[in-house]
Amino acid sequence: MSARILVIRLGALGDMVLSLGPFAAIRKAHAGARITLLTTAPYAGFMGDSPYFDEIWTDERPKLLRPRSWLALRRRLRSGNFDFVYDLQTSDRSNWYYRLMGPGPRPPWSGIAAGCSHPHRNPRRDFMHTIDRQAEQLGDAGIDPVPAADLSWCSADVARFGLDDPYVLLVPGGAAHRPDKRWPVDSFAALARDLAARGVQPVVLGGAQERDLAARICALCPGARDLTGDTGFAQIAALARNAAGAVGNDTGPMHLVAAAGCPALILFSAASDPALTQPRGPAVSVLESENLADLAVPDVAAALSLR
Repeated sequence: MSARILVIRLGALGDMVLSLGPFAAIRKAHAGARITLLTTAPYAGFMGDSPYFDEIWTDERPKLLRPRSWLALRRRLRSGNFDFVYDLQTSDRSNWYYRLMGPGPRPPWSGIAAGCSHPHRNPRRDFMHTIDRQAEQLGDAGIDPVPAADLSWCSADVARFGLDDPYVLLVPGGAAHRPDKRWPVDSFAALARDLAARGVQPVVLGGAQERDLAARICALCPGARDLTGDTGFAQIAALARNAAGAVGNDTGPMHLVAAAGCPALILFSAASDPALTQPRGPAVSVLESENLADLAVPDVAAALSLR
């Protein structure tokens, strides 16, 4: 009987993309095993299309005061009869999942849960970039090396969008509760006008909740194209492969864009540290300003490298 492996990675999108290399390393180390990913609903389909997992479990993230849900999760985790668990989430929630595996012997576990068999003990782990931290964690569990993220398996037909070449992706959104991580939308619009004047089509990406941002950009730059709410993860990766470049805030889609190999410029304010969280890829650059409102459009245009 083949070994049974569980990988825990719940999200968010940027974190999921940063874990693609570790996923590949785990798959290679357990080539003949049946590997299950425990993740959240937004990423189940995306990761189900990847070559790294045989099964996807969706975590409903039960609330504290829902004991029946916790008992159901406990039964499911224990029924998996896992031979090894790689906790790449390493959060209070996933540490609690280790405790749910008891009482009695728990499977070998790579993570930071108290008492686990393969702990990542580096006291400065919280000061490491996510990729470096996970690579070191897996190294402590006997998996080395960890490759760079590979999205070659991720494909989608984007011809239906009918975009003009060359085009540049603009990602003006981000977490709504973190406005300090967003470059002003009118600055994105001014950059879009600059690109259009140079014969480059600006293409705005984001979720449906960011359509107002795209509408503002398109109102100020009629040549821009609004794809907000129209692209899944695979479509974003496919668009990025063909784009001349991309500019965006520190937000999940920029991780996909960077991992797909697109020349990507990510804008960071003092609200986040690129040393810990920046997207990685073959052509990534970062522009920092304590307050993104102070970041001038000509400076961003000059920093944008197009292929």
